[in-house]
Amino acid sequence: MESDVFDRLDLQLLNALEVNGRASFSRIAAVLGVSDQTVARRYRRLCARGGLRVVAVRDADALGQDQWTLRLRCVPDSARTIAEALARRPDTNWVGLASGGTEIVLGTRPRSPGDRDDLLLGKLPRTPQVLEIRAHQLLHRFYGGPSGWLHKFAAITPDQVAALTPDPVPDPGPARIDPEDEPLLAVLERDGRATHPELQRATGRSESAVKRRLGTLLASGAVYLDVEYHSEAIGHPVAAALWLTTTPAALHSVGEALARHDQIAHAAATAGPTNLTATAVLRNTAELYAYLSGPLGRLEGVQHVEATPFLRRVKQLTYRPRPR
Repeated sequence: MESDVFDRLDLQLLNALEVNGRASFSRIAAVLGVSDQTVARRYRRLCARGGLRVVAVRDADALGQDQWTLRLRCVPDSARTIAEALARRPDTNWVGLASGGTEIVLGTRPRSPGDRDDLLLGKLPRTPQVLEIRAHQLLHRFYGGPSGWLHKFAAITPDQVAALTPDPVPDPGPARIDPEDEPLLAVLERDGRATHPELQRATGRSESAVKRRLGTLLASGAVYLDVEYHSEAIGHPVAAALWLTTTPAALHSVGEALARHDQIAHAAATAGPTNLTATAVLRNTAELYAYLSGPLGRLEGVQHVEATPFLRRVKQLTYRPRPR
């Protein structure tokens, strides 16, 4: 356990949290066949060394909200400062530096048309260090969001997944977030494993009311629990944004094929300069080449592919400033 590279039990724990981010250590331990103390110790280590955090995420797809992926070409030496400013915005959900440090790639989920216009028509165009803006509106998600990438490792069995899956909520209704849910989500967006007493204090609701509302938000799909961690710690330090152009007739079939590829953590159809965007996570650059020239290159209907390797993650799900 001295190495910062996770072992199989660490991967099983991450996979278990991806299935049920609020599962107790005792429940996870029983499913994995280890002690509660082992799970707690591994969890603390992953938090300290692997960047592990479980956080609640509003599912913009389920809620019918806009999502955009932006590519910003910047003046050299300015990208990091701009990226960190964007990472502090509550409407960005991930930010990365790419292209030798002159390009920023980010995802944004504006809460309102006003927020969208403020970013796309206001702040970014008025930033003199931003030389070019390419905006891709997400139209359809093929993979990602509640479907976590760790599922593709099959570190835990289908029976273990079933044992960890939260109990179903009868008739949760449509996905929606009410104004009175905001105090609850404010806590969960910082810590998806916050205890029920903590949530009770933050909301002023009874513990049973908090449990019911949280269960409904998760079951309806309005919110899901995501797992943030450093992919390099599980032996996958290379990540790249992929920009694909397909024939219109092949758009859906290519998107579905990408969703099945082990290397793909996210894939979506987009409106913009290209019609598909994806994120690939790999062990090394040789594996990136093998993927581009092999499984991806063989897909019928793909006309053009551009790969943009990430140099640094500035924001994943949460933002923690780097020490100066």
